[in-house]
Amino acid sequence: MSGLSTRTIVEINQTANRFKSSIVLHMQNKTIDVKSILGLSVTLLVSQTYKLEIHGPDEEEAKSAMLDVFRKHDLIVEMV
Repeated sequence: MSGLSTRTIVEINQTANRFKSSIVLHMQNKTIDVKSILGLSVTLLVSQTYKLEIHGPDEEEAKSAMLDVFRKHDLIVEMV
């Protein structure tokens, strides 16, 4: 499996950082803070199903934006 492009990782990270809410990615046995570019760069793979958990004051807006950015890059994502 190959990793995602740097551009994709940066766009996901920048989108997450626009929000105050906590945004974490669950994948296999890992939990990654999506606002951490380093965490994303060593974790995200193209052919995975990702689970996002978002909590906070702007979570509805964050959920919409995160779904959009994952789908834009043809990544499968579920909200938990």
